[in-house]
Amino acid sequence: MSCGDHHDTDCSDVLDRVYSYLDGELDDAGCDDIRQHLDECSPCLREYGLDKVVKQLVAKHCGCDPVPDDLRARIRTRIDEVRAELVE
Repeated sequence: MSCGDHHDTDCSDVLDRVYSYLDGELDDAGCDDIRQHLDECSPCLREYGLDKVVKQLVAKHCGCDPVPDDLRARIRTRIDEVRAELVE
């Protein structure tokens, strides 16, 4: 995905790392890059908002149960498919 505007961090790179950002797995520089991009790019901010809501819903309804790796992989694959459909 790309909004068509120039950014220091590419839209697709931001969206690829948004889950790492939400999980607090990025270093300070990576977090700063994501935050700056989201401040400048409304399409990515909307996508980030959607991802954040999905993550909150899963956390709310799954509690502290660990997520099976195959389920995580299937969800990520489906999200990638939907993103690809949106770009077309």
